Amino acid sequence: MGILAEGVWQEIGFEPISDQDDFVRSASQFRGTIVAPQPDITETDDISVAEAGRYHLYVSLACPWCHRTLIYRHLKKLEKIISVTIVEPVINQSGWEFQRMRPNRQHTHGAQADPLFSDDFLYQIYQRAQPQYTGRVTVPALWDKQKRIILNNESSDIIRFFNQAFDSITGNNIDFAPQSLLSDIDNLNQIILEKINHGVYLCGFATAQEAYDLAAKELFEALDEMEERLEKNRYLLGEQLTESDWYLFPTLLRFDCVYYSLFKTNLRRIEDYPHLSHYIRELYQIKGMQETINFQHIIRHYYMSLPQLHPSRIQPIGFVPDYNQTHYRGR
Repeated sequence: MGILAEGVWQEIGFEPISDQDDFVRSASQFRGTIVAPQPDITETDDISVAEAGRYHLYVSLACPWCHRTLIYRHLKKLEKIISVTIVEPVINQSGWEFQRMRPNRQHTHGAQADPLFSDDFLYQIYQRAQPQYTGRVTVPALWDKQKRIILNNESSDIIRFFNQAFDSITGNNIDFAPQSLLSDIDNLNQIILEKINHGVYLCGFATAQEAYDLAAKELFEALDEMEERLEKNRYLLGEQLTESDWYLFPTLLRFDCVYYSLFKTNLRRIEDYPHLSHYIRELYQIKGMQETINFQHIIRHYYMSLPQLHPSRIQPIGFVPDYNQTHYRGR
């Protein structure tokens, strides 16, 4: 299969465990939990209670894993409950960077300064949480202001917290992971995660033809499966939006404008799938969804941050579909 291109492990969270075809996804280092307010609950090092204003989310607008946390923050009405900082689109030698005011500094596509500590780099936030920390510095990262720690940096955990823990504070009871569908959601999430979310990166970073061929085959077989699901249903698991849809959507959104060309996933565009292309438009047109998306930030990140794949760092002039076009999905 062949290993991934050297030096890009932190971008996707994989690490080599051999010089052949073996990979392991690096485990997120911070896995604390947020629980709903309850009478007589006792906090521990790993358990925090949902409170307005207590948590701060560090994200990149380019990262599909961050994107789903921003989607939940919007759809669950958490914008005034959980503050957020957006890092610079381009990763430099010191990792994710915050916006800094200095001469000739370009304001880049939504990037912000760190409002909590005025730090320059995200690794400094990690070191505030653990002074001796030497692990991966990734986004999203959810900071607990009261405990002064990174409570969690695993997006799949964070969206589950956002889904229910704050409902009594916001009054928003939309549930994207109902118990009746949870087994189906977990099973489908695993397919989407392994074959599509990770699959595009495995195509892009493959260093051997057989590695690329296998990853591309599995990627497009999985996309074909999603297309078949949407031929029969409005959403992936029926007529209700679920967590599985928010696993898939961020990767679909980046597919035609980045992965298709940069990661060589060019067998088909999402635009070439009748149902997936309508589906992405329906989700994109949800009120407020576009506020979580910045295509300039996304394109700049991928084409400027991966010199192993794109040494010229030239940003292409297209292709970003018009997702505001009217959609129609007949059944």
